[in-house]
Amino acid sequence: MRLPDQDRTELALRLLDSVGEPADQVERAWIDEAKRRLAAIERGEVQPVAWPEARERIFAR
Repeated sequence: MRLPDQDRTELALRLLDSVGEPADQVERAWIDEAKRRLAAIERGEVQPVAWPEARERIFAR
């Protein structure tokens, strides 16, 4: 998380390439995950958190 955004993006892309997973499968997995999370919100199972609070929680670990 301490790397500049551009370096983190480059690293993430290289990691994806290293496992041989085609980009379209990764994209499909993210779309499926987003749909799953939205459905959980709509069912009232979880409550969304504003980005500033989420970021604070992430970096507090």
